[in-house]
Amino acid sequence: MKKLMLWILGLLIFAALFIVIAGWWFSEPGYSGPVSDHFNGSKFVNPSGATTQSTLEVLKWSLNREPGEWTELTEENATFAEKPASRVTNSLAITYVNHATFLIQTGGLNILLDPVWSERVSPLSFAGPKRMRPPGLKFEDLPEIDLVILSHNHYDHLDIETLKKINTQYAPDFIVPLGVDLYLNKQGISQTTALDWWDQEAVSEDIVVNSVPAQHFSARGLFDRNKTLWAGYVLETPFGNVYFAGDTGYDDFFKEIGEKFGSVKVGLIPIGAYKPEWFMGPIHVNPAEAIQIHKDVNAEISFGMHFGTFPLADDGMEEPANDFYEAMQKPENAGVNFKLLTEGDTFRLQK
Repeated sequence: MKKLMLWILGLLIFAALFIVIAGWWFSEPGYSGPVSDHFNGSKFVNPSGATTQSTLEVLKWSLNREPGEWTELTEENATFAEKPASRVTNSLAITYVNHATFLIQTGGLNILLDPVWSERVSPLSFAGPKRMRPPGLKFEDLPEIDLVILSHNHYDHLDIETLKKINTQYAPDFIVPLGVDLYLNKQGISQTTALDWWDQEAVSEDIVVNSVPAQHFSARGLFDRNKTLWAGYVLETPFGNVYFAGDTGYDDFFKEIGEKFGSVKVGLIPIGAYKPEWFMGPIHVNPAEAIQIHKDVNAEISFGMHFGTFPLADDGMEEPANDFYEAMQKPENAGVNFKLLTEGDTFRLQK
């Protein structure tokens, strides 16, 4: 019995060491700069005080999970966009790939938001959240990419294998939150611009990218939590403002975004990965909160994202859409122009 206990203790120690070493290995460089209302000199914070859950609460969730049902869709059952035009100048075209990945074509530029084409969103190729729906636009059908915009460094938004492939093939510019550029530079992607909240970057005569607040956190390993910033974006285009919320919980700053930019022509707003809400609430909005964001930023039309592709939380594959449609039936949401796209769908807007 004593020998057995020693073996068990040894295995536990080995497992703990493995986790620590792996956590260190996957951790990435952090931002260094002046203190602000959302950077304390070492880590980024949500000004509202919202925080991610403690290690104890993560363990509690892990041991008591009640994940919803997911069914993997094959390419035979999926829908795919037609090959996009090489350039779009006289309209705005937004193609939903799925999860938080969009192709935006306007003003002669081709822009990708949070491009993810990998089969898993994880530091490991053989474990972690698996893609349950094929991307709605095949990678080989992409037009020449001029710009990639990243919301933060989580694996389901910063897919380094996809980014390397895009960089090799098209050598686009990259706009990222503060500190994320350090990781991309380390990976051989050098043409990066890092923005703080409320910073802006003119990417052409007609298009300006504005970084705006989000309520979330960042990490790729165990020892780099909140060392880089997270953000949403407002793209000023010839056909109106496009708001990309990134990954976020709900707070009052959405009203500030609406006030600053006056109006949003198109909103791209997350609706999934919100269950259980006691755990996910600070970092992911639920469908009802997503609809409120649409109202807060004065969007003319919004489209849901961040659902039905990767099992990241306890909501099942269909739950975000079902809860969204239920919320849309409430009297206070009558007339709200908020829709869900199927991957491969393209929304087009002309003046």
